[in-house]
Amino acid sequence: MLAKRIIPCLDVKNGQTVKGINFENLRYAGNPIELAKKYSDEGADELVFLDITATNEGRQTTLKMVEDVAKQVFIPFTVGGGIKSIEDMRSILTAGADKVAINSAAVKNPSLINESSEYFGSQCIVAAVDGKKINDEYYVFINAGTKNSGVKLKDWVQEVEQRGAGEILLTSMDADGTQNGFDIEMTRLVAENTNIPVIASGGAGASPQHFIEVFNKSNADAALAASIFHFGTLPVPELKKALKNSGICVR
Repeated sequence: MLAKRIIPCLDVKNGQTVKGINFENLRYAGNPIELAKKYSDEGADELVFLDITATNEGRQTTLKMVEDVAKQVFIPFTVGGGIKSIEDMRSILTAGADKVAINSAAVKNPSLINESSEYFGSQCIVAAVDGKKINDEYYVFINAGTKNSGVKLKDWVQEVEQRGAGEILLTSMDADGTQNGFDIEMTRLVAENTNIPVIASGGAGASPQHFIEVFNKSNADAALAASIFHFGTLPVPELKKALKNSGICVR
């Protein structure tokens, strides 16, 4: 059995880590470089760094911060936010990232997934997908969750796999920041309709049971969280111990 991965996420705005609820009401959560080092030292399996306003502000991810974070961590490091081209990806990977996450640009120009996976390899390309339930149907949202693309979630995750994405970072907008638990239904839907690894994101609370449930009930390969790690309510080592005690294979 492959070990399940625990992944802290750093949502960054104006050089600072922030966290909101349902993609709104952002609050300060710490220095991203310091947090990245802390999580690397504590035994997190990977890190995700998202420059959450880059797309809406029409700019690239801040490369200097990517370089600074990369110097502090010794685990795989994914970067997303404002990535629109092969050149953008090359800059980020050269700055020290191991993978790039593409969301809005991929929905608007799906061939970017084909081009990037062929150029850099599928292992470098993460399809970041923000999903939300509308009238009993899941849809993909873009532009930091501000716009419904009109694309159905199930169709899109199958397409990103066919086009060469190596992994899916699935965020439930309905669960995001609520700390009421992961969106099991949405995560299961995606995991059952794709053959590439799925990272569950959105809704993790201070109870290890939330992680146990998403691993046992949705077949997610990894679970991502922010608030509970940033504010110390459930440290990574404590979570991993609880997962091991429940019989879940973790590193």
